[in-house]
Amino acid sequence: MKSYAPYENVTAQEYPAILITTGLNDPRVSYWEPAKWTAKLRALKKDAHLLLLKTDMGAGHFGASGRYEHMKETAFNYAFLLRVLGVEFDVEGTSLS
Repeated sequence: MKSYAPYENVTAQEYPAILITTGLNDPRVSYWEPAKWTAKLRALKKDAHLLLLKTDMGAGHFGASGRYEHMKETAFNYAFLLRVLGVEFDVEGTSLS
């Protein structure tokens, strides 16, 4: 198990941009595990790439529940990806790049 556990395999090296997500009410992966992993990555990584931890206060293991919450999560993930790729948007959502 140790060979594929994320926390045990963090080393001092460069990492790509990472978005780590967790849910406060997740019965399978407690919220502090991704937080601990994020802290270890921030302490050891040797680059300036973006590293974000997003904790959804109302989500469980499979994400937030609710009619539109899945779309909001997907939009957030796409926004992170576009930010990493260097695409900038104005307040109305029009691409500036």
